Amino acid sequence: MPDPINRRDLDFLLHEWLDVSRLTAHPRYAHHDRATFDAVIEAACRLAEEKFQPHAARLDANEPTFDGERVHLIPEVKQALDAYIEGGFLAASFDAELGGMQLPYVVAAAVLGVFTAANVGTAGYVFLTAAAANLLRAHGSDEQRRRYMQPMLEGRAFGTMCLSEPQAGSSLGDIRTRAVLQDDGRYHISGNKMWISGGDHELSDNIVHLVLARIDGAPPGVKGISLFIVPKYEIGADGTRGRRNGVRLMGLNHKMGYRGTVNTALAFGDAEPCVGELVGEPHHGLAYMFHMMNEARIGVGLGAAMLGYAGYRASLDYARERPQGRPLTNRDPTTPPVPIIEHADVRRMLLQQKAYVEGGLALCLYCADLVDQIALADADGRPALTGLLELLTPVAKAWPSEFCLEANKLAIQVLGGYGYTRDYPVERLYRDNRLNPIHEGTNGIQGLDLLGRKVGQHGGAALRMLLDRIVEDAAAAASDDSLAEYAEALRAAADTVVATTQLLGQSAARGEVERATANATLYLEMFGHLVVAWLWLRQALTATRARKDAAAVDRAFYDGKLRACRYFFRYELPRVPRHAELLAQLDDTCLSMPPDAF
Repeated sequence: MPDPINRRDLDFLLHEWLDVSRLTAHPRYAHHDRATFDAVIEAACRLAEEKFQPHAARLDANEPTFDGERVHLIPEVKQALDAYIEGGFLAASFDAELGGMQLPYVVAAAVLGVFTAANVGTAGYVFLTAAAANLLRAHGSDEQRRRYMQPMLEGRAFGTMCLSEPQAGSSLGDIRTRAVLQDDGRYHISGNKMWISGGDHELSDNIVHLVLARIDGAPPGVKGISLFIVPKYEIGADGTRGRRNGVRLMGLNHKMGYRGTVNTALAFGDAEPCVGELVGEPHHGLAYMFHMMNEARIGVGLGAAMLGYAGYRASLDYARERPQGRPLTNRDPTTPPVPIIEHADVRRMLLQQKAYVEGGLALCLYCADLVDQIALADADGRPALTGLLELLTPVAKAWPSEFCLEANKLAIQVLGGYGYTRDYPVERLYRDNRLNPIHEGTNGIQGLDLLGRKVGQHGGAALRMLLDRIVEDAAAAASDDSLAEYAEALRAAADTVVATTQLLGQSAARGEVERATANATLYLEMFGHLVVAWLWLRQALTATRARKDAAAVDRAFYDGKLRACRYFFRYELPRVPRHAELLAQLDDTCLSMPPDAF
């Protein structure tokens, strides 16, 4: 299998397009420079190639098992994770005083993407752990950070997020897990949680579960949810591991993808007392958990982009090597067949994949860069940047989950019959990526969040900020004859999205909420295509400027960027007016379908 990420593209996105080295002007990152960023990424690529990628297929074919007492995983998983921890990658974005590398979040995200592309099943454990540690960094007490966060950053404990329950699914307001206050200030937790990734294993000394539950007497719905730390093994005041807590593994869920990340059904307090510690204030649990969920949503989008990217790279490699057929202008059957990349329809599928996966990766890295900008901004500038990130988060989660999955489908198609076999990785990558439209809130939930909350939040301030940036970049592109066509198309698409958003908002204000939001998923796709088109134009601006003085090998790379931009604007952006037309009609085809008519 070829390298799952084009390092040249990653360098372009980080250094030429986003200019991440600018962050080193801030004291927090002053000890870094481009050389250190590149060294970390190079080390990640090397470790991913040596320890993660080689066992990805074997792990998929030999998923975790539970014998009634313990979970079993193939040994390569722990070997890879131990090497990852030893390399310092788990704490990459955390402060140096905590043992971290203190990398910008955008660089740390790129590093995680490398491991995800190589082996998402193994990478899932450390992804969840870093997100759980970051939640405790933001909302835990000093004591909780010492006893729970620090061991996670050192790799001695892994983390999970326990939200869903068998009867509630994504409807968190309906969770039933209880928390009863004890005399020592801790709580007894009782209830069941479902779909908990990393919920039980022996890859670490402990597992720190972050559990949503209701304190007895709490208000109904989401306002009555609190957050608790529930370790697999209790931790004493001195940090030593104590008795086994009352968290019981009821069984494993066997998914079509991510097979290497053990997925569990957990029971809390059903056989023996289960002790938990409250995080922050009572009844604020969902707000705290969203700190982890929003980070996870960007991570899910990034993972989807990288899985699509790995499939694209595999199908591109195959298309260059696989001889089959001849040009339509050559009728001589005695001439040798040509590589299938010479056929127009194969190039179409490769170009479509390139437009999706490189556009999706750009979207997620742009959002990761916003995380850094927010952290470094002053008090006056932070709210606007935070609003922009909140606006883009559902897009960053859902758009790559939908369209980079489509790229995986196209990768299978490029390989033809071989694409469906385990001789090649593309069928596994498709199965892995198929989970991402569901992870961290379904794409339908993301559409409702975007249309129902985010675009109108704070009087639409974030949407106006986004539009200002789009207009500014369109104006810059309009002065270049080679990009003027795209600049005009982007402005027109932005106007269409604004008009559609206003119409739907006015309809909701009149009380037609269900009709206005019935096609929220379609709105999300339309909005996402506008954003990705904008980011493709920004990449094209960078590539056009750089191409003028580039060496021949780099000119080919920049030409690829410009042609992928052209593809997206000519083949994909036209979806915006088509979707807008249906949305503007407040079409109720789906809403009005009677359940008994199916």
